Amino acid sequence: MVSPSAVLAHAASDFFERASPAPSPEQAELRDGLLDDPAHIDPKYLYDALGSSLFTAITLLPEYYPTRCEAEIFLRHGQDIARHVGPVQSMIDLGAGDCVKAERLFARLRPTHYIPIDISADYLQTAVERLRLSYPELNVTPVGQDFSQVLALPAGVPEAQRLFFYPGSSIGNLSPEDAHAMLQRIRAQCEGGGLLLGVDRVKPKQVLEPAYDDALHLTAAFNLNLLRHVNTVLDADFDVADWRHVAHFNSARSRVEMHLEALRAVRVCWPGGEREFRAGERIHTENSYKFTPQAFSDLLQSAGFHDIAHWSDSRGWFSVFSARA
Repeated sequence: MVSPSAVLAHAASDFFERASPAPSPEQAELRDGLLDDPAHIDPKYLYDALGSSLFTAITLLPEYYPTRCEAEIFLRHGQDIARHVGPVQSMIDLGAGDCVKAERLFARLRPTHYIPIDISADYLQTAVERLRLSYPELNVTPVGQDFSQVLALPAGVPEAQRLFFYPGSSIGNLSPEDAHAMLQRIRAQCEGGGLLLGVDRVKPKQVLEPAYDDALHLTAAFNLNLLRHVNTVLDADFDVADWRHVAHFNSARSRVEMHLEALRAVRVCWPGGEREFRAGERIHTENSYKFTPQAFSDLLQSAGFHDIAHWSDSRGWFSVFSARA
């Protein structure tokens, strides 16, 4: 994880990772969130190495439709999407994870430089090693970075024909205000290029809620693992057995919310602080906003994008947007 003020350092194996100065801003962020009312933890902390692996498994679940819907769109409309995107020199993959989604587009988009960015640097490095073996002609520059506040590219990324790739409806984890700010940051770094991203659409709660609370309880494990990650970063003493996963669709705000609920009264301590949680008290860990196509088109336009197009799966559950900067 990284801080906005950290300096980009060149690490081994041509890997770029932002080093955090002391005191850790991540620790301060976690402390502030845990002491707030209600308590909350930023969803980026879901994605340590184990969390990233669990999320990859979640995308294979029958309840979790976004990955399959997005794949269907690229399969059915890939040629039209590539035509709208146009020539790509540098493909910047935000929240790249295992890099598989971007890899499936290499043949159509033909980037010469691929820059995967992910907060879980260790998990990303494993994926990059595989890509370098499979695509020796492709220049791959991985970046371990928390891009939620500051988006900084390494030196040497050409300014022309940049494509930012933000798949999987991750934009929905941000509030509408933060999503707008993120889109503006992307827009500022791809003049003459564009953005390709996935957007989850409004649907009945009978479809939405099982996608975030599956029968195998993988999403529960994913959410509970966040507490283990917080223990590591903050040196806290959360006991996972004291908490349960809760997910529901908030129709008034058009978002699925994930929480961790205390099963009993507990006290959680960390160096320099502590908090007592009542039985039934919750920690808010993630939002996933759902959009209509018109609402998201308006959001892109307000952030400075133009020539906006989108494609949907056969059920109209998901959209892929392409926009020019």
